[in-house]
Amino acid sequence: MNTSLRRRGVFTLVALLMCVSFAHAKSDLELQSLTTDRQAQPLSIDTPSPTFAWVVVNAPRGTIPQGYRIEVARNVAALAADHPDIWDSGRIAGNTSFDIPYAGSALTPSSRYYWKVIAHTSAGDASATSWFETGPSLQQWSRAQWIGKPPGGTLAAPLLRHVFTVKSGLESARLYVAAGGHADVSINAQPAGDAVLSPDFTDYDKRVLYLAHDVTALLQQGSANAIGIELGRGYYGLTNPDVWHWEKAPWHGEPRVRVLLKLCYADGHCEFDGTDTSWRIHDGPTLLDDVYAGETYDARRAQQGFDTVTFDDRDWHAAAVLPAPKGVLQAQREPPVRVVQTLQATTVTKLRSGSYVFAFPRVIAGWATLAVQGHAGDTLVLHYGEKLLPDGSVDDRDDHHYFEHGLQTDRIALAGKGVEHWRSHFSWKGFRYVQVDGWPGAAPSLDAVTAQVVHSDVPVIGHFSSSNPLLDWIHTAAVDTVLNNLYGIPTDTPMYEKNGWTGDGMLGADMMLRNVDAETLLSKWVQDIADARNADGAPLLIAPNPGWGDVRAPPWHAAYVLVPWSLYWQRGDRRVLADHVEGMARYVDLEYARSPGGIADTALGDWVSPNTPADGGNAPEDKRIAATAYLYRMADVMAQIEHVLGNDDKSRHFDAMAARVRAAFNQQFLDSARGLYRGQGDDGVRQTHQLLALGFGLVPTAQRARVVDALVQAVHAHDDHLDTGALGTKLLLPTLTATGHADLAWIVATQTSFPSWGHWRENGATSLWEHWKLDARSRGHYFLGTIDDWLFADVAGLRPLAPGWQRIGIHPALTAWLDRAQADTMTPFGRTAVAWSHKSGKLQLDVDVPLGSTAEVRVPGVTPQAMTESGRPLSTLRWIHGLRACGADTCFELESGHFSFR
Repeated sequence: MNTSLRRRGVFTLVALLMCVSFAHAKSDLELQSLTTDRQAQPLSIDTPSPTFAWVVVNAPRGTIPQGYRIEVARNVAALAADHPDIWDSGRIAGNTSFDIPYAGSALTPSSRYYWKVIAHTSAGDASATSWFETGPSLQQWSRAQWIGKPPGGTLAAPLLRHVFTVKSGLESARLYVAAGGHADVSINAQPAGDAVLSPDFTDYDKRVLYLAHDVTALLQQGSANAIGIELGRGYYGLTNPDVWHWEKAPWHGEPRVRVLLKLCYADGHCEFDGTDTSWRIHDGPTLLDDVYAGETYDARRAQQGFDTVTFDDRDWHAAAVLPAPKGVLQAQREPPVRVVQTLQATTVTKLRSGSYVFAFPRVIAGWATLAVQGHAGDTLVLHYGEKLLPDGSVDDRDDHHYFEHGLQTDRIALAGKGVEHWRSHFSWKGFRYVQVDGWPGAAPSLDAVTAQVVHSDVPVIGHFSSSNPLLDWIHTAAVDTVLNNLYGIPTDTPMYEKNGWTGDGMLGADMMLRNVDAETLLSKWVQDIADARNADGAPLLIAPNPGWGDVRAPPWHAAYVLVPWSLYWQRGDRRVLADHVEGMARYVDLEYARSPGGIADTALGDWVSPNTPADGGNAPEDKRIAATAYLYRMADVMAQIEHVLGNDDKSRHFDAMAARVRAAFNQQFLDSARGLYRGQGDDGVRQTHQLLALGFGLVPTAQRARVVDALVQAVHAHDDHLDTGALGTKLLLPTLTATGHADLAWIVATQTSFPSWGHWRENGATSLWEHWKLDARSRGHYFLGTIDDWLFADVAGLRPLAPGWQRIGIHPALTAWLDRAQADTMTPFGRTAVAWSHKSGKLQLDVDVPLGSTAEVRVPGVTPQAMTESGRPLSTLRWIHGLRACGADTCFELESGHFSFR
């Protein structure tokens, strides 16, 4: 498969298609995207009541969902015969098509189940079949021990091997792999799967994740087989001291692994084989691996074929049984990290020092692969960086002195055996350039070094394009930068910190969920945030967390409340609300209790506004305004969450809290005489102060117009440029557009001088940066790219009006400034899309509303009488309701289907 096409989303939904689908009507109804626990055909479900979901496509206009029936059986034949032996929901009336819980008897561990859904609609029925597998029980896991090498030895990555026999008649084989750190697994010299840097990392004192692999095709029946594992340190055994103290994490130890192999035969019996002291261990050729510093590798020490049966391991030793991590063992739900694309170098340049610099098309996260020939002991040093220094060398400096032993540098000693290939296995880098020191022999060819794009393999589900190249560039750069920062968590830069900063992820959550299928990843990260709370229940600054960053920062801690809310709005996920409501409520109560008179404070405010230092800093303004605004936002959202979950008494509690905070906010910060918000030490009228008040609904109705005017004047005061950091940037353009100033929003969005997105582009950016200034530390940071919210909601005109996109808003607001724009995203109900363009002086609007959703449409600058759909007046169409003029626009409600308006 062409990986570049895959990356752009052309093939990203293939894995979600149904196994079998057919319709019981004359229509072309079809079911797609069958998932269990929001995963397509998962190999390990460990929840007692997994949920089911599907999408109905090809339904005629106006089709209404009427219900469903779900059947679960041990085999497909039982489903085909309509005799499910595990569970039959019976016909359930309603319009639900996702997050439907299994309600049958307890499922058997490590077993496959087939399930069929029959979707009933007003256009007929359709059905499809899929399957899922459950994970091992604790009793089954007891057959495997945690093994590795005891502490006190070298820092080399250990190699483990084990030989076992597979009998004839093998029907299936599953390999379950848990690790403290990362485990690179192979069987009979073939990778056990395509995941890398796996399993994902967590607070190992709270949770330890495992991955399941189908290894049936890798095994030789009726003979001996060999499994080999190389262990990487990851965040479990990191040794390079850093400012966050990962090397002192409470769980810190030597990397370890727990592997369980299940072999099932045609006669129905199954056998288990697990890690224990019969496994053999030896130091491998990776002498040091560090997620920040890089890797040191000596090819002369390679144990070639250690994952084959014939390998001689007489000088190896018995593996040691190590203490188990304290955390609960859980199946990994989010997609694993994978190599998703390979990039070829565009240039190779020789430096005066004799080193070579390979340049690639864009900033990525991942690693480089070498193809090199030299003598035994020849040593190459690879430096990775996002930018170049004036002399043309790669900038891999650690100016902040985050790390004691270097940054993004690999060292490889050759074995001297022909052309050798090498890549990182346990570290990833943020880079566009790779500098190679010590290249042996003649100058390298352009293809001697390739770059691998590596990240959590989340499908791309959203797209935006327009007639404006700058806006298209912003969207592409935003998605690229988001993907570069997904490694089981949303990170804050793949080159430097690699941490799950809570505020960054909170600001980017909507953008992520709209563009990529990051739901299970963000759900996992919400649990990471919960796991990282302090004794009082307050989140820390990063999650997972080694015990660092216990400072007060409501705008950052708000991720614990607002990311679950984004998951609910974008993906309809109620479970994440229910799972965390008690912890969220405890935190918001705590934050209010430590806010005298309802006024909160924070260590982190509107980070990296344009006039702050290029390496970061708070905007020159009163941080209490941002802190109190986010306290209000959290209380307001908690009231809604409690109401959704049926806890109305608690909902009223948070409603009252929000009202008190709102009153205190306006009393403390609203200058009624000037009609604006200001605080102590503000440098002029701050855009972000006005944006937080307007965007969060804090402004009294009587003052709203004046505050809007203050915002507009603040933008004019900066020559129609933004003056916002990460918090204000998310709100700026949507707020200007919503308050009648789309023209100013357009001007700000399309500026090309400092500070602006266009300024980055004019200066060669291929990604989003950490700061508006050209000397920004990182060129792989997404939190200033939340303009993407505006591109979808206002430029294209596509937004959710109800949780899970059950009600969709279609309202293009920038039709006077563009010739065309279009956007689409995959909702829980299916694909929704809008595309508008000017043709022959008329506006053309195409809309797709998935079955189960409705849309509220507002078409700018046209009367109802002037509009047609497929040549017919709107008033004649039964799928359109509430047709009316709304000012100079036309408004109406729309049922499901595809529509073309003129």
